[in-house]
Amino acid sequence: MTTSADDLLPWLLDSDPALRWQVERDLVGAAPEQWQATRARVATEGFGAALLARQDADGQWANGAFFPGDDAPDEARSEHPDGRGQPWTATTWSLNSLREWGTDAAALAGTVEKLAANCRWEYDDLPYWQGEVDCCINGYTLATGAWLGADVSALAEWFPAHQLPEGGWNCEWEEGSTRSSFPSTLNALKGMLEWEQRTGSDAQRASRWRGQEFLLERRLLFRRTTGELFAPYATHIAYPFRAYYSALNAADYFRAASLHDGVAPDERISDAITAVREKRRPDGTWMQERRHPGAVWFEIDVPAGERSKWLTLIGTRVLDWWDAAH
Repeated sequence: MTTSADDLLPWLLDSDPALRWQVERDLVGAAPEQWQATRARVATEGFGAALLARQDADGQWANGAFFPGDDAPDEARSEHPDGRGQPWTATTWSLNSLREWGTDAAALAGTVEKLAANCRWEYDDLPYWQGEVDCCINGYTLATGAWLGADVSALAEWFPAHQLPEGGWNCEWEEGSTRSSFPSTLNALKGMLEWEQRTGSDAQRASRWRGQEFLLERRLLFRRTTGELFAPYATHIAYPFRAYYSALNAADYFRAASLHDGVAPDERISDAITAVREKRRPDGTWMQERRHPGAVWFEIDVPAGERSKWLTLIGTRVLDWWDAAH
């Protein structure tokens, strides 16, 4: 038996504003003025305020676009003790977190101009808002640019132009890969959806739908040729998602896309939904299964093996969306 909402919701609501406002909106069904007031606190309290305080005067975090620069503090540069994992402290990852937490763009006034002047990609020293060749990086930049009001229209056009024959994307396309990748496709789609939501443009919608079809044809988890799970990690769950693919990450994207497009859930998501449901504990929560290795400014979720409020929020809203349609 799962616990009732009366038991679970107080636990979820006792959390940082970055998480609480989403619980209020997605699970409680609070009035807009209530969850919007909570969301407004992200920039001045808790995780959001702490991360904003780490921004350098030149607009960057850790003196780098995707990786910390040479002058970044040691805490931003260190990797996992066994050498695994990139740091998650540089500008792109910090902006991703602030955007995902619902931080008001006004709290980053001047950041667009500062990054245009001071931030260059590690690849070919390209200007920040131009993006580069990695489709995951470009997806993050497209979403963040749309949020902050940067001119990233050229990046929006980049995705249809670099869509592979199968319908997805692969960050190794420049090395000659012609096969679409599950993680690369999901990260591209998330950026494209955010662009549509924030700008109202539907110019790339057909491309996004084609990318979604690549994942749907494979039921979000399986190789089309053999029907086997495409990777062991696909059914593991951890928060923050970072760049990693999981059934929960993909299902949460398709929930957002379904609500944006005004369409019912596609039945080909059912295997991913089952994978998410099977991870739900009898008390209605989800367990943190791992922490992605690499330096962080600070932890925002529990260690592996403990009940995660973030995963419980996301898992619950995904299952609520799916079950409501069935």
